[in-house]
Amino acid sequence: MGSFTTIDTEYANLKQVASCYLIEEEGHGIVVETNTTHAIPKILREMEAKQVRPENLDYIIVTHVHLDHAGGAWLLLEECPNAVLLAHPKTAKHLIDPSLLIKSATSVYGKENFQKLYGEIKPVPKERVRVMEHGEFLDWKGHSFEFIYTKGHANHHFCIYDKKLNGVFTGDSFGISYPHLENGKSFIFPTTTPTDFDAKEAIHSIDLILGTGANVCYLTHFGAVNNLKQCADDLKEGLQFCQNSLLELKNISKEKRLPFMETQVKTLMESLAKKNKVTLTEKDWALLKLDVGLNAQGLVYAFEKMEKHG
Repeated sequence: MGSFTTIDTEYANLKQVASCYLIEEEGHGIVVETNTTHAIPKILREMEAKQVRPENLDYIIVTHVHLDHAGGAWLLLEECPNAVLLAHPKTAKHLIDPSLLIKSATSVYGKENFQKLYGEIKPVPKERVRVMEHGEFLDWKGHSFEFIYTKGHANHHFCIYDKKLNGVFTGDSFGISYPHLENGKSFIFPTTTPTDFDAKEAIHSIDLILGTGANVCYLTHFGAVNNLKQCADDLKEGLQFCQNSLLELKNISKEKRLPFMETQVKTLMESLAKKNKVTLTEKDWALLKLDVGLNAQGLVYAFEKMEKHG
């Protein structure tokens, strides 16, 4: 009998913000998501606790190339000599040659903060990467994994439906739900971080996830959610609100766009929390500050890209 473990990667030294998953069968394992280089010792310790030796990790799967999902993939491959990395073709390209990823993230965070958040990033050996196409299946020790391309958050994103678990590993395609904000209730909101926000595609991706018939989604941020229909309705409402807010930017001067959008994102979060009878405290808002900023930046970026290309 196998086991399934949610691992708190303690991203940016915060609890229950980012997770990855270990699936174990017959002493062999699969890890879904790696978070950053800093998370790899935690993953290896969990593998040891579940008696999965490094040489018996068969696959590492990352949903997309954003560094809080895939930044540690190279190091986990280095530590687990027989593992194969399964990735979207665009993700594979940027992990094999991470120079653009590093340049982009360093320009955003600065060298010192980049090191603190992500650590070192090295190229992944091309021969250890397997590209998974949309609709492709992988059978492994009684599990059947289906790979489903899900745009909207990122153009290089896929989700993985595990028939045995009847669950979907959703990366960022089914929003963000922090357990410690919920007080036992459901509170979920979409993520619109730069650079590929597309509300129509994001809503379509939610429908693809529901269309699997799964009864649980395994979010990277954070953990399992079960009430999928209600979550989907809230996410679609949120995405439509984001799209409407994005269109309002045409009447706002460039220097005021980001503050306006930060206010809109906060309004959305407050609305979804209130709808689900969740009260957000000052401490909660301190945790959500990063998401507010990143979501707002993504929406402004999407608007300016749309404006530039007509």
